Amino acid sequence: MSGITLAAYLRDAQRAHGRLPDDLIQTLEITATTCERISAALQRGALAGILGMAGSENVQGEDQKKLDVIANDMLLDAHASGGHLAGMASEEMDDPFPIPDGVSRGRYLLLFDPLDGSSNIDINALTGTIFSVLATAPDADTTRVTPFLQPGTAQVAAGYAVYGPATQLVLTLGHGVDAFTLDPEQGAFILTSEGMRIPEATQEFAINMSNQRHWEAPVQRYVAELLAGKTGVRGKDFNMRWVAAMVADIHRILTRGGIFLYPLDSKTAAKGGKLRLMYEANPMAWLIEQAGGAASTGRERILDLAPSGLHQRVAVILGAREEVERVAGYHAS
Repeated sequence: MSGITLAAYLRDAQRAHGRLPDDLIQTLEITATTCERISAALQRGALAGILGMAGSENVQGEDQKKLDVIANDMLLDAHASGGHLAGMASEEMDDPFPIPDGVSRGRYLLLFDPLDGSSNIDINALTGTIFSVLATAPDADTTRVTPFLQPGTAQVAAGYAVYGPATQLVLTLGHGVDAFTLDPEQGAFILTSEGMRIPEATQEFAINMSNQRHWEAPVQRYVAELLAGKTGVRGKDFNMRWVAAMVADIHRILTRGGIFLYPLDSKTAAKGGKLRLMYEANPMAWLIEQAGGAASTGRERILDLAPSGLHQRVAVILGAREEVERVAGYHAS
């Protein structure tokens, strides 16, 4: 173990790459500290009376858990008055969150899914927080959505926290992917894995099989080949894993390989897909590509998409490069 804290890592990156402004470092440090607080709240769970439904819906019309709302408010409150951000946007809110009047404005935009996999909370299973950082012009009107509608290639930082037996933070600044583990005694994230890489091939896949009857033909073909195992055209057996939290499935892929699919299907076609481009697909796609993998909708590279809305949904296929390219090839043919 290196013993390097996240704060020291960011200062080292600032010296090494010369493109890590202080307000970006502040954004990442505050986000990490807030993830520590979310982790602590999750650990208390029923003891703190924070399990169950909040009695409200988010902008997508989905029922919110109490911790969805709590985690969202934690992130907003932590960043609102720091002077390092120009604005924020959350999966849980209809509109952007502008920096309050009287507070100095930074140059960055923070977008986040405050508690990915919140359906897992009440069964004490894995959840996480996903975030993406974009730069904007000093005079941008961040009460409007326009400054936020940047392609994934414009991200300056992205990452997630995964809340499991240990709380881990996985981060990219555009120079590879590194992982940190929360040391409860120090109250700090410590660098525990550098230069994470995804094997080009795999024998694991993650997909919600309950949607099989709704999939398009290319995905039907691909998954059928995996399920055929050694007797099929792939000539090897595959294992299926599904945690029902994107952050957990992506963490497994970054750790030991695999492919994740939430493809377009007949249920989600009218919306463009299931997962949100700005809060889930873009940050995860960049992490995966930075670790040597690939990320596609099946028809095009996720990071090249020009967003049309703050809560735009897309199909997501990402992970081992050979597998993603095979699925994309089936779509092309």
